Amino acid sequence: MRYFTMETLLVTLLTISLQGAVAVTHSLRYFYTTSTGVPNFPEFVVVGLVDEVEMLHYDSNTRRAESKQDWMSKATEEDPQYWEAETDSCVDDQQVFKDNMEVVKQRFNQTGGLHIYQLMYGCEWDDETDEVRGFLQYGYDGEDLISFDLKTETCVAPKQQAVLSKHKWDNSRALIAGRKHYLTQICPEWLKNYLNYGRSSLQRTELPSVSLFQKTPSSRVSCHATGFYPDRAMMFWRKDGEEIHEDVDLGEILPNHDGTFQMSIDLTLSTVTPEDWRRYDCVFRLSGVKDDIVTRLEKIKSNREKPTDVTVPIIAAVVVLIAVIGFVIYKKNAKRPASPVNNPEVSEGLNPDTN
Repeated sequence: MRYFTMETLLVTLLTISLQGAVAVTHSLRYFYTTSTGVPNFPEFVVVGLVDEVEMLHYDSNTRRAESKQDWMSKATEEDPQYWEAETDSCVDDQQVFKDNMEVVKQRFNQTGGLHIYQLMYGCEWDDETDEVRGFLQYGYDGEDLISFDLKTETCVAPKQQAVLSKHKWDNSRALIAGRKHYLTQICPEWLKNYLNYGRSSLQRTELPSVSLFQKTPSSRVSCHATGFYPDRAMMFWRKDGEEIHEDVDLGEILPNHDGTFQMSIDLTLSTVTPEDWRRYDCVFRLSGVKDDIVTRLEKIKSNREKPTDVTVPIIAAVVVLIAVIGFVIYKKNAKRPASPVNNPEVSEGLNPDTN
C-alpha cells in the first residue's frame, strides 16, 4: 500500500487507484483517514468499497454510516441494526484514531501542521481458484508506517517509530490468530455476501465503444474505449498480430459519470509509413468476456476530433478521492464478527502505555 500527502493525493489516486487489471478477482477494502491541519475537510473519513465501488461512507461531519448503493439495503434485511452498528463503531473509532494520531505525532517529535494517518485492510478473492489474499496496512504522512504480513504472520515496520508496536503485535499470538481468521475467513465471507447483494450491478459486463483519434497527421494515434464495466480491463497495440510496447503510452482507467469507465492507449507513428498502418490494430480486453474488441489502425474516425467524454467531471474526481481515503469498521455482534480494527490491541496498539 502507498500513502500520500494531501498535495499529491488526488492526482496519484486518480492515476493508480482506478487502474484495472485483467483478473477474475473481487475485492473488499476498507479505508480510513484521520487528519489534522487540513482546512474544509473532515478530520475522520470512513469508506468501504466492493470491487472498487463505494458502498459505505462515514465522516466526522455527518457522524453517520450511510449506504452509497441501493443494493446495500439487503444488509438490513438480514440485520435490521446494520447501519446503527456501523455508525456506533465508526463514532467509537473516530476518537481512537484521533488519539493514535497524537501518539504518532509524538513519536515523530511533531506538534502542529498538516498530518495524515491512514489504515487500509481487506481481502481479495479469486472466484476461479478460490485463492484469498488479505492485507492490513498503516501509513503516515505519505509513507508506510507498519503492516501485517499474512504469509509470515508478522508485522513489517519500515519506520523506527513503529518498532515498539511491531514487537507488541508480533508477541500476541491471540492478536495474530484473530487477524488471520478475519482476513482469510470473515472478510471473504462478507465479500461474497456483498457481491450477492449487488450482483446485478457489480457482476454485470458492459462492452465499450472503441474509436481511433489523431489530432494532426504528425501526432500520436489514440485508441479510446468508453462505456465499459467493470474496470478490470486492458488495452494494447499489436503489429502483425504481435503485442508491441515500444512507442506505446497506456493511460489510466477513469470513471464516466454513468458509472462505467474509459481508457486510452496512444501509439507514436512517426517512423511508420501510411502503407504500413494496416499492420497495426488496437485490442481491448474485458475480464470475463471471451472475445476481444479489435480495431484496425486504418479505421481512424477523423483528424482533429476529440472524444466527447474524455474529460472526467470534477464531481467524479471528488468521489474517487473520498472513496479511497476512507475506512469502515464492523461492529461486533453474532451475525457480523468484528474486524481487526475493532480489536483494542490493534486500534490502540500505537499507544506507548500499551507497548
